[in-house]
Amino acid sequence: MTAPSTFGLSSEARNLHWLLTNLVEEVPGLQSVAVVSSDGLLLLSSDPGRNAEVRTGAEARPTGPKGSSADLATIVSGIGSLTIGAAKLMDGGGVKQTMVAMDEGSVFVMSISDGSLLGVHGAPDCDMSVVAYHMALFVGRAGHVLTPELRSELRQSLEAEPTESAQ
Repeated sequence: MTAPSTFGLSSEARNLHWLLTNLVEEVPGLQSVAVVSSDGLLLLSSDPGRNAEVRTGAEARPTGPKGSSADLATIVSGIGSLTIGAAKLMDGGGVKQTMVAMDEGSVFVMSISDGSLLGVHGAPDCDMSVVAYHMALFVGRAGHVLTPELRSELRQSLEAEPTESAQ
């Protein structure tokens, strides 16, 4: 997994990229990581090259493994929406985290702030408690800096990536 370039970004955006890189490097068994805005847009991921592939159009569908950051962003957005709806129906308050355990891996979703979500796709042998702990650290550190302005900057930087790599 790789983190995108932080050239030209604000110090808050560079800090968020650093936090994501730290999460990816320190937690064994992570296959993909994505930060998603409240409206389901991918803001930050562990796989920026894959994001560029997805944006090129339907005729150029990505051929990489399932669980990439772009796929994960879609899943995280859906799980987030479903659990928020369920919490409202049950008068359960805000959703803090969701975990889906499968035979061949796990998906973790944690609320960051203002509806933004952190999603992680873990390998079948990942230590769920370690993943959840490091996700909580990320959320605690990122929540106060993930302002509307920063979300806009991150989204614009993702949209600019294909242009920069084509030069």
